[in-house]
Amino acid sequence: MMSAETVRDAQENPERDPIRFVALGDSFTEGVGDPDPSRPNGVRGWADRVAEQLTLRFPRTTYANLAIRGRTMGPILDEQIEPALALEPTLVSIYAGGNDILRPSIDIDDMMLQYEDAISRLRSSGAHVMAFTGFDAKNFYGVFKGTRGRAAIYNELLREIADRHGVILVDYWRMSKEFSDPRLWAPDRLHMNSLGHQKLAGKVLEALDVTPVVDLGLEALPQLRKVSRVQTTRANVEWMREFALPWVGRRLRGTSSGDGMKAKYPELQSLHVTESTESKTGNSGD
Repeated sequence: MMSAETVRDAQENPERDPIRFVALGDSFTEGVGDPDPSRPNGVRGWADRVAEQLTLRFPRTTYANLAIRGRTMGPILDEQIEPALALEPTLVSIYAGGNDILRPSIDIDDMMLQYEDAISRLRSSGAHVMAFTGFDAKNFYGVFKGTRGRAAIYNELLREIADRHGVILVDYWRMSKEFSDPRLWAPDRLHMNSLGHQKLAGKVLEALDVTPVVDLGLEALPQLRKVSRVQTTRANVEWMREFALPWVGRRLRGTSSGDGMKAKYPELQSLHVTESTESKTGNSGD
């Protein structure tokens, strides 16, 4: 784990061994669902929140985020691995393949071979690598629920990759019950909202064995208020109209929500964050 080496080095040698954290992937890592108009691409997300907590704990931390919404495995690996390696990171987070799983047809075995090659390259650079299993869509609605079997295969292959290469695995699938609360999800039901991203940041820091300086809301939420079948049906119809049908339309047209977008933070940078500003923004958008 990172705690055995990178974090300990940062604690013992803060001047010599600063953390260089580079985040790779798609909308999950870009931060979609966690709006913040003051930031590039208008979103914050769990990776920004983790970088902020690392900065509070280890002030010389620098951070880059190359993730772009809508990207599938191929473009993520083709567009982000080389720039990431050029930044000489000490810690890399990567999540790729989620958008591929949503496609009508996919060769998971071939995709995971490509993924393993990229992860091996990142590990060979000396960086610690953190990856994520996919979420269990058991309680999702519509087309997303039908991807559950693919996600389970993806996850098992990823666990094997993580074992072979010493990857820090954040097992999102095994957190699915905890994250199934609709209050953690954006209206599109595909991305976490601000509270969900905040909660996941806490889980990531747990995996890194880093104690957050500011509370990240890992406590259980109050009991969810029950809604009627009529309310549920109305919400599902609204979701289909506002989110599902436009999403299907983009797939049919071969377009993506990320077309024309650039990475939020393509270069390593120091974040300007204090305990007071972090605590004020910790629940933004919830």
